[in-house]
Amino acid sequence: MNAFNKFVGLTLILGLLHACGSKPNPEQEEAYQKAASFFVADESFYPILDEELYYFTTQTLDSITPVYINEQDAVKQVMRLETWLAFTTRQFTQKERQNLIDRKYMPRAIPIAYDGLAIIVNNANPDSCITVNDFARILKGEISAWKELYPNSKLGEIDVVFDNPLSSTVRWCVDSILGGQQFSAKNIGAVQTSAAVIDYVEKHENALGIIGSNWLNDKRDTTNVTFKKNISVMGVSKMKTAEKYNSWKPYQYYLYNGNYPLRRTIYALLNDTRNGIPSSFTHFIQLPKGQKIILRAGLLPQTANMNVRDVIVNKK
Repeated sequence: MNAFNKFVGLTLILGLLHACGSKPNPEQEEAYQKAASFFVADESFYPILDEELYYFTTQTLDSITPVYINEQDAVKQVMRLETWLAFTTRQFTQKERQNLIDRKYMPRAIPIAYDGLAIIVNNANPDSCITVNDFARILKGEISAWKELYPNSKLGEIDVVFDNPLSSTVRWCVDSILGGQQFSAKNIGAVQTSAAVIDYVEKHENALGIIGSNWLNDKRDTTNVTFKKNISVMGVSKMKTAEKYNSWKPYQYYLYNGNYPLRRTIYALLNDTRNGIPSSFTHFIQLPKGQKIILRAGLLPQTANMNVRDVIVNKK
């Protein structure tokens, strides 16, 4: 083939490629950009994601808006392609994943951190430990009064309060504590947000609240060993009887070594088709800097590389 024929052949190929190439669809472009402009997250992750977002936008100058809702609605928005990113405590179900794959998408559930489900009580409540089994019995309605747990208790009915009926906290308790059984006790309610749970427990002596542990840390203490002063955090035991020596609170180290039994995984449910800003934000959280922010906030990073040292305290 001479040079002229090669040139003609190349021109024809390029022309065919150009002819076959699809022009950008303005409606599809607008839909993608709209969905990429924000992410959704279960409200219980507000403290940590708000901090991650601050450093991400400062470093990259990219902009993405957080929308904090309940977990169920967050997943629904991903499935409806209204957003490309949601933060939850569960992966895609097999049905959800296959549904997106059938529509030519590539859904990913990326673990980014671990937190603890914290059980909190009023400061006037002297009882500081509870077993996983007794916690389950409260949720099932088998125990309704503090005296049934602690015979010497002067408190009345246990007033159980969650953040939101459709939150990750409720779903995790139903799935992981009750084996899929829904709550049936009349003394279980919800107040919409994690901050409202803390406020409710602070004002009601009989209350027992359930929140994500990232709401507990006192920001003035950079060692993450001080919880909020206006409520008490219960130690949780895997044993038949809860004692101080076998009960653990949701500190980072006890999440790390498995002592704290109410540990859950935080996932980024990503369905970004173009590796845009939603993908960039997710990647930032996975990077050492993003994981360090999680560590500093009192949670356990997914890529935890913790140095553990024994400390001897001289009380003399």
